[in-house]
Amino acid sequence: MSSEQAIAALHWQHELLSSLEVGIVVLDKNFKIEVWNQFMENHSNKLPRSVIGQSLFSQFPEIDEGWLRAKAEPVFSLRSPTFIVWEQRPYLFKFASNRPITSASDTMYQNVTLFPLTNTHGDIDRICLLVYDVTDQALAKIRVENLNKRLEVMSRIDGLTGLYNRRYWQERFDKEYKLARRRERSVTVVMLDIDHFKKVNDTYGHQAGDKVIQSLADVVKKSIRETDLAGRYGGEEFVIVLSDSNAEGAYLVAERIREVAKQQRVEHDGNHISYTVSIGLSEHSIACPSAMAWLEMADQALYKAKESGRDQTVVANI
Repeated sequence: MSSEQAIAALHWQHELLSSLEVGIVVLDKNFKIEVWNQFMENHSNKLPRSVIGQSLFSQFPEIDEGWLRAKAEPVFSLRSPTFIVWEQRPYLFKFASNRPITSASDTMYQNVTLFPLTNTHGDIDRICLLVYDVTDQALAKIRVENLNKRLEVMSRIDGLTGLYNRRYWQERFDKEYKLARRRERSVTVVMLDIDHFKKVNDTYGHQAGDKVIQSLADVVKKSIRETDLAGRYGGEEFVIVLSDSNAEGAYLVAERIREVAKQQRVEHDGNHISYTVSIGLSEHSIACPSAMAWLEMADQALYKAKESGRDQTVVANI
């Protein structure tokens, strides 16, 4: 090949490397840079002449040297390509996003392929890194995952109170019942209902009623532990599973909820609305043949609390 042909070949090779929308980096065994294409120059703001011959790690200190060397080791020793995907590590090179104004990410998400390069003797003395900008795909997947998480939460949560909705609470309650039977531990279910709630709606309107329901939900949230299970069972009725609590301990919790609820004043259209709650509770017993039978006992205790004058807590007789 004449010198003119060699120059021509170098020219088109340079043009090819420059036109590809992928980063191309060639490293020797010491991780010194030998090739740095236009993509890498554009996104790093580093000219080839400033990085070629330099250690990759001195130019990009954000790269974990030990991790990358371990990642590249099988490429050299086993002649096997290896891959870095954005789900495992969002990027190798900390480049700014292609569209910093419209993109939801400040940085470029990257997939990277590392593959071996042989010399004329067939030995592996270099590796090539192909750096792909996958920001759009990554953000799209993240958006879908976040949407699915929100939908999952929405399927569990009552929109008005932020407590578990009836369907999800019932699913969890059934599991709590099975655990209680298997482990023979103290667990108590509590049912509570806002007294004379229809009168609140009729006097002040349904928006006021919703505020009263939200007020009681807030009282419940502040009165129980993270390990307890609280839900809105329907309308103005709430249910709670107090884990590792016998009837005596649950009674103290129920009374605290009742007393705090009585002190609440709900503001609506210049009115200050007070309310009380009636509460029934039932400790789990081996005598309960089913989860619904256990819940029914708490419901019967709640009925007794209402029949006995409301604004009180009644413990079911087991």
